[in-house]
Amino acid sequence: MDQDYERRLLRQINHQNLPERRLAKSGCASSSPVSVKSGDRFIPTRAGSNWSVNFHCANENCRSPNQNHKAKEAGSDTGKDAVAYAALLRNELLGAGIETVPDPHADDRRHALPTEGTHSLFRYTVHTKRVPCDSGNEVSPYSLSPLSNKSHKLLRSPRKPARKISKIPFKVLDAPELQDDFYLNLVDWSAGNLLSVGLGACVYLWSACTSQVTRLCDLSVDGDSVTSVCWNDRGSLVAVGTHKGYVQIWDAAGGRKLTSLEGHSARVGALAWNGDQLSSGSRDRVILQRDVRTPPPAERRLQGHRQEVCGLKWSPDHQHLASGGNDNKLLVWNSSSLLPVQQYSDHLAAVKAIAWSPHQHGLLASGGGTADRCLRFWNTLTGQALQSTDTGSQVCNLAWSKHANELVSTHGYSQNQILVWKYPSLTQVAKLTGHSYRVLYLAVSPDGEAIVTGAGDETLRFWNVFSKTRCTKESKSVLNLFTRIR
Repeated sequence: MDQDYERRLLRQINHQNLPERRLAKSGCASSSPVSVKSGDRFIPTRAGSNWSVNFHCANENCRSPNQNHKAKEAGSDTGKDAVAYAALLRNELLGAGIETVPDPHADDRRHALPTEGTHSLFRYTVHTKRVPCDSGNEVSPYSLSPLSNKSHKLLRSPRKPARKISKIPFKVLDAPELQDDFYLNLVDWSAGNLLSVGLGACVYLWSACTSQVTRLCDLSVDGDSVTSVCWNDRGSLVAVGTHKGYVQIWDAAGGRKLTSLEGHSARVGALAWNGDQLSSGSRDRVILQRDVRTPPPAERRLQGHRQEVCGLKWSPDHQHLASGGNDNKLLVWNSSSLLPVQQYSDHLAAVKAIAWSPHQHGLLASGGGTADRCLRFWNTLTGQALQSTDTGSQVCNLAWSKHANELVSTHGYSQNQILVWKYPSLTQVAKLTGHSYRVLYLAVSPDGEAIVTGAGDETLRFWNVFSKTRCTKESKSVLNLFTRIR
């Protein structure tokens, strides 16, 4: 090295170190001492480094479940690709050993990595024990792929086809004089594939097989109007609740009235069959349970609500009746007691939307009105609240899928949408819009694949929302006979 250059370099180094030495000698309390490091090795500080490097696994553990659900709802196809890519990164960087692509709509906790008290991204360990080549954990030394064997299995694993739910209804029917009243139940679908609709003072039957419309009854002769309709389990009888408090039983095939039941002093807005027994809820706050095979005096009178009864549903085992009222109460009754066996008061608005799960015994779902907007789930076997979620708008109706652990909800103020949920993750599978008024009425087809919704915009819209029956032979649905509206 040139001597002149060496002297200049030493002079420059001494000049740079001079302020540090002066600062160290001075006893200034406001300044912290600066330590001069020496040695032939440079060890960088990692205090400010972010070792997560925005890695999906590290950030996912810090997110709330709602944020994870919103991220999944961004898109079905891109969401599945992101899940597969995240699983691939876990295999290569963390050695997770994932061989199949997890379901993006499944609960995140099932696919979460076990935590051992540390969130270190890198592990500085040396594996001294070699794994035999025939165990399938090592890649062949002749392979040109940089991925591990687990990642190869992950990429070769079968991908479940993306579920497509049409955002437009496959049929739209006009429904003039369909009332915009939250407390009424004017649409029901029978096991015989007949749709009953209460329009003004009349009840109309629409055949899903032939699209033929027939008028069942006209109450204008008596100065009355229809407030509720409900089919029995066999689909042969339809009960009609009226504004004056009567409950009429009609034979759908013969088109004749069998009987007219009295007992209510106000409109009957909710009906529910349980075999040959019919339960009716009224604005007079009373629930009457009567056997249609016996004379009218044979009845059970259930009193528990302080305001109008607007929702009634029997459990699938025919042992318990759930009732919702305008007093924000959800009551559960058994078949013998005259007092409710359970009472839930968590809702902040009227409870009209009620649905029993056909897949889990004792699971009950309910939805609140405008001031509540919450979807809540209850374990009626223990009387405990399970889950709840804020839907953002008035919950008008609920219905479970017959074939999958999913349910659909219809909403009013202020979005007027239809939501399909996956339970128990409460992930939104689809959001359907089209009604310009509150979606107050809902019914499920007998095959469990389609739903019909009604609103104050005087239209009935048919949607394919639920999956088909899982069976070996592919069965054609009678709904395929509908004419699609473009």
